[in-house]
Amino acid sequence: MGLQYERALVKMSGEALAGEGKTGIHPETAVYIAEQVKKLADTEVKTAVVVGGGNIYRGSQAPKQIKRVTGDYMGMLATVINGLGLQDVLEGLGVSTSLYTSIDMSAFARCYTRRDALADLDEGKVVIFAGGIGRPYFTTDTTAALSAVEMECDVLFKATRVDGVYDSDPEKNPEAKRYDQVTYREVLEKSLRVMDATAASLCMENEIPIVVFNIFEPDAIVNVANGAPVGTLVTA
Repeated sequence: MGLQYERALVKMSGEALAGEGKTGIHPETAVYIAEQVKKLADTEVKTAVVVGGGNIYRGSQAPKQIKRVTGDYMGMLATVINGLGLQDVLEGLGVSTSLYTSIDMSAFARCYTRRDALADLDEGKVVIFAGGIGRPYFTTDTTAALSAVEMECDVLFKATRVDGVYDSDPEKNPEAKRYDQVTYREVLEKSLRVMDATAASLCMENEIPIVVFNIFEPDAIVNVANGAPVGTLVTA
């Protein structure tokens, strides 16, 4: 079985970087995740990454004294913190990277242009996107879907802490059923916890399959890239 994809975008939550602590960046966990991204890039899959910021701040959970718009801006900054951290860990492993932000932060990241990001991806760099889309009310899931479209990716890997998509929360319902494969429409109609509706719709419209899997399963990301039946495939 050979590589099934040429260009992949990896979406991971900020919580994944926190490890068991659930907040902040857990050093050993960050190294482990960076090693998985490196393994994918080493297969010669052109690799882009979008990382969330929920381990630091989530705009939707802002206290009432802070406007939701401001909270979302704060959440965008949290994704930049994670992006910077992931970039350093990857480069410490010998991986060439570029970090782009949707907001101008030229002191430590490149301001996003599609042309530059595509060029870096084609050169074999791992391209990290941070700062969301630069506007409030949009999640990093939507950022991931949009970036996958713009980077001409042929798959979106959603690297999570669970082993796929379930019909209910497996942490609360021991009888929850895991799907091996599910359609975009089922995701939308059943409100399955894959990605938000905007992100799922973008992938559906642009025919980008989504693979949801547990990044903490050894070599899962490489197995997924090779087309192994890991996690849940979301497609037409």
